[in-house]
Amino acid sequence: MNERSDAGMRADFMGQDPPEEPQNMRPFRTRRQITLTVGQDEGDLRGQDDKVIQAAVDYVYRLGGGTVHVLPGIYTMRNAVYLRPGITLRGSGEDTVLRKAPSVTASLVREADWFEYAVQVSDPAGFAPGGGLMLSTEKTDVWPAMRLYTIVAVEGDLLYLDQRTEKNYWMSDGAKAQTIHPILCAFHVDDVSVEDIVLDGNCGENDYANGNYTGAVFIQYCNRWTFKNVLARRYNGDAFSFQVCDDIHFENCQAVDNAGFGFHPGSGSQRPVFRRCVARGNEIGLFWCWGVCDGIAEGCTFSENRSYGVSLGHRDTDNILRGCVIERNGEVGVLFRQEVNEYRTPDRNRVEECLIRDNGEIGIDVQWKAQDLIIRGCRFERTSPEQQRIAIRIGREVSEITVEGNAFLGGLKAVEDLREGETRDSP
Repeated sequence: MNERSDAGMRADFMGQDPPEEPQNMRPFRTRRQITLTVGQDEGDLRGQDDKVIQAAVDYVYRLGGGTVHVLPGIYTMRNAVYLRPGITLRGSGEDTVLRKAPSVTASLVREADWFEYAVQVSDPAGFAPGGGLMLSTEKTDVWPAMRLYTIVAVEGDLLYLDQRTEKNYWMSDGAKAQTIHPILCAFHVDDVSVEDIVLDGNCGENDYANGNYTGAVFIQYCNRWTFKNVLARRYNGDAFSFQVCDDIHFENCQAVDNAGFGFHPGSGSQRPVFRRCVARGNEIGLFWCWGVCDGIAEGCTFSENRSYGVSLGHRDTDNILRGCVIERNGEVGVLFRQEVNEYRTPDRNRVEECLIRDNGEIGIDVQWKAQDLIIRGCRFERTSPEQQRIAIRIGREVSEITVEGNAFLGGLKAVEDLREGETRDSP
């Protein structure tokens, strides 16, 4: 008998794949995944819009997952690409651009209740089968009624939908239909990668849309996604919006010149990671929504956003900003928002080793009853008398905040502590 027992050979391969080359007549048991190319003049599938990319995604998903490689070109997006589990969507860098088509809007001319498959509109021009659709109302007393659909047929002024409405769209609430949709989208889909691609929202030719319902990327109830080298620009809303999603990771991604938020880890999302990302020219660079916990933004740049570089609030706890550059944002560099009661405060968050420079009025503004915050080892700079008069402002009801080891340059006030009516100037 061979000195190496069968049990010993099995032990050698535990935790790793067996060799692929024929050896000792072992069966091939390592699975490989398909790579399918999409191009405009070459590739396995050819086309110039969302339909060819969606066809590739669905084909690869049917084979158990794999990679859809989109070759260079500008692809016109009349609907979102709905991603599937186990898919890697990979572009060809800045040469692969998914650009949203211009939007059209029409008011509803017939009441639509929450159980219907069609809506009637004032003007059907610009609506087409296969196109993305958002139905919404202007009612804002609680939450507006907004939802994404796909048009499956147009008959006269009737738009037939791929799913029932499930919300009320009433003329008395200003109900309307718009060809507004994400560029990439998913609901209840796990384990996806998006790499090396440009998402262009064509902001000037599209109406604004609320980032809780859409974005250049909009995913909901999804887990374990990674984004690498993805640029989302000029979307008339949020760049990256993910709602109730866990373990969403971003590496070397950019959100540039979007009308809404750059990165929007949405309600209930746990453990988001942002490494070496850039948010520039948005309304807010990084907006931690409700109950976002155990996240980290490391080595990122949040600059020239119109309101805030970074904003944390409602139950956003145990998050870290480390080694980031937060500069030239319109109002505040880092805002810890005031909430309605002490059960919704952003507690146990840390800002460490960041450069916070030339923001509107305040570098870091800690409002109301946030607890157990740490601001450590940061460098606060002011290079112009019009910028960042105060490095750190501490609200009257803030408790248990640690401020240590920071540097203050440029003649700004180091700490304005409203708890004691105390202001400390920089050395």
